[in-house]
Amino acid sequence: MHNALLLRLTDGTYRVGDMLPPQRDLAKDLQVSRDVVQKVLKDLADEGFVKSVRGSGTRVVEPPTAKGTAADDAQERPTLYEYMGKAFREPEVSLDLVALTAETFIGHFRSQTELVTAGKIKPARVTVRMLLPSEDTDLEYPRALDPKDDRVRLRWRNRVRRHAAEMGDFCQELENAGVEVKLLIRRRPRTPEFKLILLNDTHALVGLYAPVVGPIRLDDGTIVSRAVDVKGAGVNLHLYERRGEGADDVSQFGDYREWFDSRWNLNT
Repeated sequence: MHNALLLRLTDGTYRVGDMLPPQRDLAKDLQVSRDVVQKVLKDLADEGFVKSVRGSGTRVVEPPTAKGTAADDAQERPTLYEYMGKAFREPEVSLDLVALTAETFIGHFRSQTELVTAGKIKPARVTVRMLLPSEDTDLEYPRALDPKDDRVRLRWRNRVRRHAAEMGDFCQELENAGVEVKLLIRRRPRTPEFKLILLNDTHALVGLYAPVVGPIRLDDGTIVSRAVDVKGAGVNLHLYERRGEGADDVSQFGDYREWFDSRWNLNT
């Protein structure tokens, strides 16, 4: 959990001055106990990333500047926060996504929507295409190791439904702000092995899903002790550019562009 929360502190999910969500919400989101949350927050406070405010919660503070820290490594990696922000500064925004739940993507999309509704940025048109697993897919992850236990898959299904509804709400907010919006969601009968985001047909962010075995907390607080899941918010992203510095970079971008388009057209 330490690395997952540290990444959110350094990729712009939680910015300097922001108050972190309540501990119970962090525990539910990161699927750990509140005791674990309290310990990690204490460690992050000792490392200088957050500060406990009596009666108010935990605030994000200016991170330490010492070289060679985990924060330096995290800040050197490309982030969805950075590149989605760049995409929304253009008049024409196009976002293509392949993901397991789209939770992180939607969180950053919401941040850009808030900037639009506040009048700070004003794209003319936003097009989003999301390719997610079909609800009846026999997922490799997340799932319980007990083949008879379907609760983890149902939790995934409910979260994806909720995220899709949230995307619809955010797109409606953009339309209300005068932006032309198109949202398309298609399902494919596969468990994605990587997260892929193509932004404005110029940048591709790719992160491999690494399955891990451990406990999963259900939405009602129940723990499934043996289950398979992946790091979603904590996935390390790699950047490929359409006009990259090297031929390999450009070729990789083209491969991911072609891969997405072929899968999208296959799942009409």
